Amino acid sequence: MTEPVLSPNELRRLQQRYRHLQAEVAQLGWIAQGSLMHKAPRAWRLTRKVRGKTVTLALSAAQADAFRPAIANHRRLEELLQQMRHLSEIALLGSAPGVKKRPRAPRPKPPLT
Repeated sequence: MTEPVLSPNELRRLQQRYRHLQAEVAQLGWIAQGSLMHKAPRAWRLTRKVRGKTVTLALSAAQADAFRPAIANHRRLEELLQQMRHLSEIALLGSAPGVKKRPRAPRPKPPLT
């Protein structure tokens, strides 16, 4: 049995939600990957992965203040992208009939010994 195809109203709702997510992405400011750590008085560290290696940068308090919202924006961007991927999958799989799946062949149970 194939999966049901989305109705035009369902597809429209998915597209509307997708456009809303696109608008949210467009509103994000600077983005930066990593995390901030406060080490000593007035000493900050930005830690992030670059080509599979952990890289640490020393930052001033002003730089840490600039990075803080950018890191939050990056995390929000990842959440939005995950939602957009999910909506895309629903819309793409539901936009046309799928393949008919074969029933599983019954497997004989091994004898009890």
